[in-house]
Amino acid sequence: MTSPVLADPRLIVGLDLPSVEAAGALVDRIADGVLAYKVGLSLLARPGGVAFAQKLRARGKTVFQDWKLHDIGAQVEGAARAVAEGGCDLLTVHAEPQVMAAAIRGRNAAGTGTKLLGVTVMTSLSDTDLVEIGYGQSASDLVERRVRQALDLGMDGVVSSPLEAARVRALAQAAGRPDFLIVTPGVRPAGADRGDQQRVATPSDALRAGATHLVVARPVVAADSPSMAAARIAAEMLEV
Repeated sequence: MTSPVLADPRLIVGLDLPSVEAAGALVDRIADGVLAYKVGLSLLARPGGVAFAQKLRARGKTVFQDWKLHDIGAQVEGAARAVAEGGCDLLTVHAEPQVMAAAIRGRNAAGTGTKLLGVTVMTSLSDTDLVEIGYGQSASDLVERRVRQALDLGMDGVVSSPLEAARVRALAQAAGRPDFLIVTPGVRPAGADRGDQQRVATPSDALRAGATHLVVARPVVAADSPSMAAARIAAEMLEV
């Protein structure tokens, strides 16, 4: 029997591994301990990567295909339709108005239940990084602008760091969208290595701030016992 602590649907484990085979082996090791997985570009781009994501879904897992689509409208529309038709629960696109609008058209044409998430500002970017790129706004200000645009367009949710989750939740509530998804990467248990993430928080802090889902990769996939690592994170989440 699956423990309720081990099956929190708000926990999404990122399969940041070098091969489809390694990712499949990890999923088998964790078994019923995790209900949702993120499949990112490194796996999706490998031979059999998309098929692997679809097989995960066929096994009853919630699958987050993290494509971060960003192209001209026709290309994003076609890609979003193709991913949705192939079977996908969550799909990311960059949170720019033209990109999000095109993705919505593609998903709607597919006629599936795929949820579209706008990536606001990458959690690896600091305010200094944004200045170097050419933005005249801080990360928090740029996130707010893009969240407002996502809400106006009818997106299902956004991806943002835990540090902006509270403001995103307030904006969603004000817009009459209590169902708006707030998916937060950059989640690290207390004492864990930050890796290349700049704007991070613990699982409990992220949930208290308003996150609906947490994406955790290294603290689980790099652990000696991934199932126990996932269970500890889920236990912390259950307290919130």
